[in-house]
Amino acid sequence: MSHNPRVNELSRFRGDWAKDLPIASLSEYHRGVRLSICFQGACLLFLLGSAARADEGMWLFNDPPRKILKEKYNFDVSNPWLEHVQRSSVRFNDGGSGSFVSPNGLVMTNHHVGTDCIQKLGTKEHDYIKTGFTARTPAEEAKCADLELNILMSIEDVTARVNGAVASGMDTSAAQRARRAAINTLEKESLDKTGLRSDVVTLYNGGAYHLYRYKKYTDVRLVFAPEKEAAFFGGDPDNFEFPRYDLDICFFRVYENGQPLKAEHYLKWNQQGARNGDLVFVSGHPGSTARLNTVRHLEFLRDRANPFLMNSLRRRELLLRVFSERDRENLRRAQDELFGVENSRKAYTGMQGGLEDPALMEQKRAAEQQLRDAVNRDPKLREAYGNAWDEVAATLRTLDGIYTDLNLIESGRAFHSRLFGIARTLVRLAEESQKPNGERLREYSEAGLESLKQELFSDAPIYDDLETLELADSLSMYVEMKGTTDALVEKALEGKSPRARADELIRGTKLKDVAERKRLAEGGLKAVEASGDPMIRLARLVDPAARQLRRVYDEQVIEPRRQAYGKIAQARFAVYGTNIYPDATFTLRLAFGEVKGYEENGKAVPWVTTVGGAFAHAADHGDQDPFHLPKSWTDRKSRLNLTTPFNFVNTADIIGGNSGSPVVNREGELVGIIFDGNIQSLVLDYLYTDKQARALAVHSAGIAEALRKIYGADRVLAELGIR
Repeated sequence: MSHNPRVNELSRFRGDWAKDLPIASLSEYHRGVRLSICFQGACLLFLLGSAARADEGMWLFNDPPRKILKEKYNFDVSNPWLEHVQRSSVRFNDGGSGSFVSPNGLVMTNHHVGTDCIQKLGTKEHDYIKTGFTARTPAEEAKCADLELNILMSIEDVTARVNGAVASGMDTSAAQRARRAAINTLEKESLDKTGLRSDVVTLYNGGAYHLYRYKKYTDVRLVFAPEKEAAFFGGDPDNFEFPRYDLDICFFRVYENGQPLKAEHYLKWNQQGARNGDLVFVSGHPGSTARLNTVRHLEFLRDRANPFLMNSLRRRELLLRVFSERDRENLRRAQDELFGVENSRKAYTGMQGGLEDPALMEQKRAAEQQLRDAVNRDPKLREAYGNAWDEVAATLRTLDGIYTDLNLIESGRAFHSRLFGIARTLVRLAEESQKPNGERLREYSEAGLESLKQELFSDAPIYDDLETLELADSLSMYVEMKGTTDALVEKALEGKSPRARADELIRGTKLKDVAERKRLAEGGLKAVEASGDPMIRLARLVDPAARQLRRVYDEQVIEPRRQAYGKIAQARFAVYGTNIYPDATFTLRLAFGEVKGYEENGKAVPWVTTVGGAFAHAADHGDQDPFHLPKSWTDRKSRLNLTTPFNFVNTADIIGGNSGSPVVNREGELVGIIFDGNIQSLVLDYLYTDKQARALAVHSAGIAEALRKIYGADRVLAELGIR
């Protein structure tokens, strides 16, 4: 899920920014994110660049690990199998994964992926996060305000065309503009030709470019969600832990032309579910990894990027927690964002711990040095690629000089407000729309405008008190980091305190009114320049400085880094071969693994928990929040088969964005749904191991047991074909 308080104007090039800039749209990682530290050199085979071993890999659907699956599991992955799983898989465009589970457009994902919609549908009188939601009839299915679901239809390699736009001898500024123009043009051509959402995706940090085409659906309606007490049972203390007992699921339905979608591909429900030792597959959308980063780049994350983000998260967590504890309505309004911040803080703490481990970093250095030595031994490779690592380091020196301002001003952390995000989107939309498509910022290209406007014109509720609180705190952070005499700080505050200025901006703006947003967008540059709205005026004030920072970042960091990483990718292919999967990019990937437990602190951790274990876990903690099961469970305990499998673990390679991913068996049937990773999984961004790290999933049998005997969700059960 994306706990983004502002319009997600950067989502279309999330892969570039994810590497080192903690923008809001990527700061929240789903439960089910990271995997663990390598022990005694266990990860060196991957780090040296040879074919992946064990159950490692987030593989492209157009380049699956056929040989590995055949040799290790005697499984022949056929093209029809791949197409079926691909077309059954769903991307939630604000973050997360899901799958079609019926021919009538029924989609299952995690409760925490659907929380954004569930919270927005709620009111003070109807808190669906607390009470759950069940549509007993089609008419009761509730439409989400701004949810977009994507189904991957095709992938095309466009590397030659993107790289071909950059002529030899171009400086980085010209190269960046040429590459951007080529990508924007490719996407627009594809959209016009196919009518499909078309995104050019950067792979291998610049080593390849693929055009992904998606069927897009925006009429998405909530069908069923359990109470948060059941979906996130154990709360933050149990997050990233196992054993677990969470019913972290919900169901949506996709509509097309006002009718439930007739889904050609969907996953049939396997009522028996996963069993110990089974080969399982995970089809989902992992967000972003840094496994192919240079050591210097990882050091930048460790020393600069992660600490900045972690301090920001801690600040926001305290703010939101105090706000939420004032009364129940405050909690309802803020809990989705608070969960995301808590989750991210815990995830980044674990990731940072990995980067601070000397043994881990030494393994990365050894692997990098071995590749560089191989390159330097070959005169042709040395000539072509030998300086690439130094080129990456040069971009990081540039980034270091602008990093604070880039985060505060261009990334918008100094103006943490959804209303400010709307204002800046309107300001930039008006200006970018005046330019030819090829010259626009990536997030305002023609191919992406429909999705951008859907979010911009969302009628999702905006709460003045929470907006004011968050904006005031972010302005205070801005003052603390830049000082009261900074010229832009002075202009932004207009002689007022951060609290008074935030209150003035939120009370004065008319941008809560969707009609006003549409008026400004339709009026274009003239209407925006004439607007006296204080939030529009603030966005216009900040934008020149923000654009200059963005220009430096795009031209002096991203473009030369892409070129350098492109060289490293080619060097790796030349030395080790091409059977290497790329880093995650929030695009559909296939992972695989085995259902099995592990050992921790000398004790065996079994592969599965049971429904009955949830009641025992609650009793062990005095039935106190967050270990309190909802009344629907305690009232119906006698109906349940307490030995039914509930949550289970497997070795599939997953990270944030995989939340909600279907777990399927050899036959392509659904046997579970990913929702978390264990505590050993918190550095998967950088390295993989299956010694202890596990992906956590809700078992299909446990889901069916709860739907039938606790919630009486007969309509959903019938649609799933569950007896």
